[in-house]
Amino acid sequence: MAEEFQEEGVEEPPSNPGADVEMAEGDEADASAPRNGGGELLFAEAGDLERTQFITYLTSPVVTLVVGNGEGETILTAHQALLTLSPFFSDACAAFTDDGSPRQIDLPTEELDAVGCFLEFLYTGDYFPKKLPGQRTLEPDPSIPSVDETGEQLLKHARVYTLAEKFGMEKLRSLASSKIHCVNSTAKGEIAYARYIYQYTSQDDTTVRPPVANFWATRSHTLRAEAEEEFRMLCLEFPQFGYDVLTRVLDEKLKRERNDKLHPASGSVRKRPRHSQT
Repeated sequence: MAEEFQEEGVEEPPSNPGADVEMAEGDEADASAPRNGGGELLFAEAGDLERTQFITYLTSPVVTLVVGNGEGETILTAHQALLTLSPFFSDACAAFTDDGSPRQIDLPTEELDAVGCFLEFLYTGDYFPKKLPGQRTLEPDPSIPSVDETGEQLLKHARVYTLAEKFGMEKLRSLASSKIHCVNSTAKGEIAYARYIYQYTSQDDTTVRPPVANFWATRSHTLRAEAEEEFRMLCLEFPQFGYDVLTRVLDEKLKRERNDKLHPASGSVRKRPRHSQT
């Protein structure tokens, strides 16, 4: 997906997001709390008058998160003060009382790895694998292949993207989107990714849907040979996908025709052959 994406300005987080940062005189208010990788306050609002130390978040109540259901159910824990940075969890935690009753939030439909990435981002400002500084590449992971044959690497970041959208975490959403376009994948991997995007994102999405349609509009003639049946099934399953791809193909065709009319190539006019009169 990297070729089809104009990368957003997501900066790499510092190695120690909880450390103090030296600032010029007059910037004390902005330096009073830990920061995330984008240089904005992650753990406190800019208008806070008192310094909020990271340890304050670690001494807040611990909340139990029940992810999945049935045999796949997993119990995670996180500090409430960090969870409430998300509007979703802020609303959920507002119902807790201080009478000693359990602080528990059920997430029966969420995917465990995506929730883990969300928690990793809350505590560190990023999630594995991180982007290499100054490159459109992710740090190497020996446990996964360099080329995403099945789409699982794409789906990892796509799930984080949709989860961040649900939890109201815009910076995590932007970070996940940027990592999607660092993955090298095959046609079948792209099909799996496109199916997820068109199933779990809204039709109004302007961040991940357009690159998917653009990718297939510019490469469908070559990639269809690798996954023609899967491509056909995707178009039948999600007509909007087929429509988006076709619209871009026709728009590009119209653009070329207009360009040819404005700038006709010299010598491109074919003349009738002259016949001898003799």
